[in-house]
Amino acid sequence: MDRRQMTLMLSDKEMNLLDNLASHRNMSKTALVRQALRLYQSVTERIENGEKVFVEDPGTKAKTELMVL
Repeated sequence: MDRRQMTLMLSDKEMNLLDNLASHRNMSKTALVRQALRLYQSVTERIENGEKVFVEDPGTKAKTELMVL
């Protein structure tokens, strides 16, 4: 697998979010960004294929459609 490097400039708020998510998930920041890209790709493909993506409240079973901007 070929690898390429990039520099990513984040605001303090974005970097804090990345740090917190990586720590919470016990992942490196790089692994978290890779996982986020795969998730975004999967959701985008489903929406482009006419599917809808929902999140469900486990207590009330209320569903909210996930929107990708």
